[in-house]
Amino acid sequence: MPRPFVAYLRVYEPLSAFDSAVADRLREAVQNGQLDYASVAERERDLWFRSQLSQPPTLLPGELANGSPSPRAQRDVLVLDPAEVPGSVGEGPLVCPLDIRARSAAALVGFLSTAHPSLREAALTVSAESVKEKATRVLAELPSGAVHIVSTTWTVPLPWFTLVDPAARHMVLAEQDDPRRQVCWRVAMTDARERVTKAHDLAVEALGDQGPTKVLEDTGRWLEHFSPESAVELDYGGLVQLLTDDELREDTSAADVNAIVDALEREDVEEIATRFEKLRDFWGDLAVRERFN
Repeated sequence: MPRPFVAYLRVYEPLSAFDSAVADRLREAVQNGQLDYASVAERERDLWFRSQLSQPPTLLPGELANGSPSPRAQRDVLVLDPAEVPGSVGEGPLVCPLDIRARSAAALVGFLSTAHPSLREAALTVSAESVKEKATRVLAELPSGAVHIVSTTWTVPLPWFTLVDPAARHMVLAEQDDPRRQVCWRVAMTDARERVTKAHDLAVEALGDQGPTKVLEDTGRWLEHFSPESAVELDYGGLVQLLTDDELREDTSAADVNAIVDALEREDVEEIATRFEKLRDFWGDLAVRERFN
């Protein structure tokens, strides 16, 4: 079964960033065998299926039938060695809790605020008010005040590339359905914050406060929830299944977006237009696939 066509932005924090009870639980998870990027999508899918196939179905994946968090799911964590991160980060291991229950709660809040009333009525087995109350309570329990992972389907929001150094790309080529296949960038939190702040300030002047500017603002606010000794990872996730080896090798998205930021600073309209055209051509092919699905 293919991986979900999802890309991720993840934050890995040092254990010292968590209170003692949470840190002990995460330390135990690291010692007993953490997840890795090749198995995380399968684990997330398993939690989703379990939540819907249980009797009665649970509202959120990663929780027990009584609505409390599953102890096992609380120990789902990705781990990153500080040596794999350019720049200055805290002592390892750096950990990224999967936060599947809280991420699902956040998605529910978004669904309630955007879905048509008839769709909400068809999708929910309990009242929207009780769902929103439960989701809000789950989100309030997050140690950092925010989930450690945000994700998008079928594409990567172009403003995310402002966070990373294009030269720091990590790529593992394997068969297209091999879970080890990966494209990602890692960056120290302090560098990511500086990069997104610069891009946001330039975007406000050139584009106003909507579109890419809003994405940059929201991303910057999200990063502020975490320790400055953290690492940030931009991962193509399951999107690598949709791209050939040659397409991945020739992908210049990170370089193009960073070049646009530099061109905004120089007010080089021609360079901006050229780079946007390249990005549109590359990501437009995936957009077509999404429409067909």
